[in-house]
Amino acid sequence: MFKGKNLSPKQLAALTALLLATLITLSISILFSKWLLLLVYFISSFIIIYFLLNEILEHFIYRKIKLIYKLIAQTKASKREEAYQKYILPQKGIDEVREDVEEWAAQKTKEIQDLQSNEAFRKEFLQNLSHEIKTPIFAIQGYLELLADGAFDEAEIGKRFINKAQSNVQRLVQLVNDVDSITNLEINKDPILKQSFIIQDIISEVVNNLNVKMIKKNIQFSFKKGSETPTYVFADKNKIYQVIVNILSNASKYGKIDGQIIASVYTIEDQKILIEISDDGIGIAEEHIPRLFERFYRTDDARSREIGGTGLGLAICKHIIEAHNETMHLRSKLGVGTTVGFTLANKAS
Repeated sequence: MFKGKNLSPKQLAALTALLLATLITLSISILFSKWLLLLVYFISSFIIIYFLLNEILEHFIYRKIKLIYKLIAQTKASKREEAYQKYILPQKGIDEVREDVEEWAAQKTKEIQDLQSNEAFRKEFLQNLSHEIKTPIFAIQGYLELLADGAFDEAEIGKRFINKAQSNVQRLVQLVNDVDSITNLEINKDPILKQSFIIQDIISEVVNNLNVKMIKKNIQFSFKKGSETPTYVFADKNKIYQVIVNILSNASKYGKIDGQIIASVYTIEDQKILIEISDDGIGIAEEHIPRLFERFYRTDDARSREIGGTGLGLAICKHIIEAHNETMHLRSKLGVGTTVGFTLANKAS
């Protein structure tokens, strides 16, 4: 009937009434020996004490507890919540109420921490975005000023400055497009349209389109032995194409001359397909790996800008894969190379 110290008001009132009624009855038994009269005294004492205590607990304790629950909810109670507070809450023990309040406090603490973290992330993002935008804008401004000051009169110099300004314009356009892509993914404005397709075909298509970059460094591409067999995945074909473009572009940029890029396709448990793309390039220091999927994060600012890119490629990849309810990972070691992988479903769930 009673569970340790965790008593509801009714249980506490009943237990107290039982004890007091027993004491009263025992006291009266000294004066009266008739058991029927003693039974009447016991029952009437129990009932009176029970209802008095129950009313006291309800009005003076659980009214305060109901107020605490209303403050926790911070909204006007619905009919369901009103019914809960009227019928269910009074059945709860003080320990259960304490646990509810502690759980609410822990949840609020986590929300505050998340808000603080998001605020810090927002500030860092805006700072990085401002820096990324200003760099090409200032470069364009500088070249235009040089042209306006007479550099355009010398055809060769003027052409070189125009090409550099155009390159920075393209970089600025790419940055805006990448920011737009990642924003649309976050607010689900760009829906995931899944279909069944062969993942090796997409990888081969991307390799053909990036072939010029790979030829410049004499990088050889191949599928790992056993991964050539056509494997179907169920995903958004265009978005997965974008993921593979970003991964292979990075592998080409940071791959070594006369290096290799190897794609692996594995069928794993729960009807998932694991795709991994590995290079034998410069690799990444261990301390940078946890932050590589953050927006604008660069392991080497100067070198990254020299090579190109907006610093949003891997962040976009991660958003796309997570929008598929799948996971993405990265392994790397300086001087050895980098492997980027992600999972996809191989059929509709």
